[in-house]
Amino acid sequence: MNGAHSFGPAGDTASPVHALDPRAKVLGFLTVTAVAVSAPLSAWPVYAGCALALIALATAARIPARTVWRRARTVVLLVLFVALFVPFVDRGGEEVYGLSVEGLEVLGTVAAKATLGTVSAVLLGATTSFPDVLRALAALRVPRAFTLIAAFSYRYLFVLAEELTRMRSALSARGYRPRTALGAAATGRLAAALFLRSHGRGERVYLAMVSRGYDGAMPEAEPLVLRRADTLFVAGLAVALISLRIGL
Repeated sequence: MNGAHSFGPAGDTASPVHALDPRAKVLGFLTVTAVAVSAPLSAWPVYAGCALALIALATAARIPARTVWRRARTVVLLVLFVALFVPFVDRGGEEVYGLSVEGLEVLGTVAAKATLGTVSAVLLGATTSFPDVLRALAALRVPRAFTLIAAFSYRYLFVLAEELTRMRSALSARGYRPRTALGAAATGRLAAALFLRSHGRGERVYLAMVSRGYDGAMPEAEPLVLRRADTLFVAGLAVALISLRIGL
């Protein structure tokens, strides 16, 4: 589970933001995202307010800007790449230098919302471990099926990645060097073998868990407790951003 630059907590894990209850952080960052997504381009001060809130939280958590960019760039650049074509495709109405004004507004709106939403999710992941996020979602009454699927996917994703690495190493050791499209047959067999191994491993793990008393819920080491700082965090973000949104 290496690669702290790609996922997992970052910055100062002893910061006040990291120490907040995961439920408070989920609600807080969700508030930032919801307010940003609900605002039209004409209400651009709302985007500025959300950006300032995220910058303040990243600074308090001591998360470097390069870490945020490294984690957010894939999603942000992909969305911007798609939205970049809108001013050229959208025709009709006023145009500036051959570009649709309405298309440019769509580009600006998508860019702002995608950036703020992605950075919000990145900061949540950088200040809260994935198991804690799942505990928060379960406590907030998110359907159990969703949290269980996410928990098992996260837990065994790395196991499957290691299994795939071993299988690729075995192919390389046997001189497998695909140079034509005919090499896709070996890749297909590799995928089928990986699927069968994963299915068999999942069956064994499930039976082992049931034999140890698993009843559909993971045991918790300690219960979540909302403190005054958690309440102030959520309330402060909600009051400031929602008031800004309603006022514009």
